[in-house]
Amino acid sequence: MIGAIGGDIIGSIYEARPIKTKEFPLFDPRCRFTDDTVLTLAVAKAILGDRDYLKAVWDLGRRYPHAGYGGSFIRWLSSDQPRPYNSWGNGSAMRVSPVGFAFDNVNTILEQAKLSAAISHNHPEGIKGAQATALAVFLARTTHDKTIVRGEISAHFDYDLARTVDGIRPDYAFDVSCQGTVPEAIICFLDSHSYEDAVRNAISLGGDSDTLACITGAIAEAFYGPVPSEIETLVRESLTPDLLEILDAFYRRYPGVQHD
Repeated sequence: MIGAIGGDIIGSIYEARPIKTKEFPLFDPRCRFTDDTVLTLAVAKAILGDRDYLKAVWDLGRRYPHAGYGGSFIRWLSSDQPRPYNSWGNGSAMRVSPVGFAFDNVNTILEQAKLSAAISHNHPEGIKGAQATALAVFLARTTHDKTIVRGEISAHFDYDLARTVDGIRPDYAFDVSCQGTVPEAIICFLDSHSYEDAVRNAISLGGDSDTLACITGAIAEAFYGPVPSEIETLVRESLTPDLLEILDAFYRRYPGVQHD
């Protein structure tokens, strides 16, 4: 999850002013965690507890009302009895990475990803995006074979992963849909040679930068191993104590990607 959170933080300043280059300062004093981080940690909290995704997401999300949620999700958080609203937005995919780190059975991963998405994003594309992201994390950490990741995700979800970052970048625009975010984020990982390179790929597309980098960063961490120490330091210094507590508890229980 540090990989997902690092991507979110690094990409946060480029969401409102997208860029089309990989050449940018990795650290900026304006960087901060956003809703991607809060809700990723909410999913982790649910897994650590009773797997009540709705309760965990609703509770932690309301503690951070200014994290940068979309309008429909703000209304969901504001409701005393939140209901799914048929969303196909990429919010289901950006928060799901703990599922891919915690579980070791493909059917369980697909089911838990669906459950984590359906509390709000119950449109078929919202569920599909969450499942594809979680499965990509799982395959990256267990096979360490990009050919398998590409083939399995393409076969399961009919995503076109034969494209390249350089091919996507010129015409790509801001897109909050799962179907316009998840395949591109996976390709940013597939076209990378390191965690940092993967995050730079994602941000360089010039889209929903924090979410693209959050999804890509999770898969890259699963594949390449622990993120660079300076990025882990950025994450730890950026998080509030309660969020950091969830992060550390998750790694203690699920040490598939070791961090000090």
